[in-house]
Amino acid sequence: MERTFAMIKPDGVRRTLHAEILGRLIRKGYRIVGLKQMVISKELAQNHYAEHQERPFFGELVSFITSGPVLAMALEGEGAIAGLRQMMGATNPKDAAPGSIRADFATSIGENVMHGSANADDAARELGLFFSSAELLDE
Repeated sequence: MERTFAMIKPDGVRRTLHAEILGRLIRKGYRIVGLKQMVISKELAQNHYAEHQERPFFGELVSFITSGPVLAMALEGEGAIAGLRQMMGATNPKDAAPGSIRADFATSIGENVMHGSANADDAARELGLFFSSAELLDE
């Protein structure tokens, strides 16, 4: 079993897409082992997007992700990292595969509804940023 971090971003929460997205994840067979709605602090956002700190869009990322509530999730399942990335689709919804979450719901590259960890190292780091071990279900 593999664990990964996922987040429904402020645009997805604002548009009340969380029930549909959670349903898709559950029907796919992922187990939700951590779930909380929260407003991300600026400090947490900067840590979360630290790898983009030198990029020109860093400020926009931080501003957007702190603009409203998000739904942070810890997911568990076979191949959860790659599987979630496939379910989400490409970052730019214009490039996302038909039927993917971003193809179906994202309105732009900046407001693309959802985040998912890119690899195992990112998953471990992001899970640690958003959840304490006491907040995650054991097997």
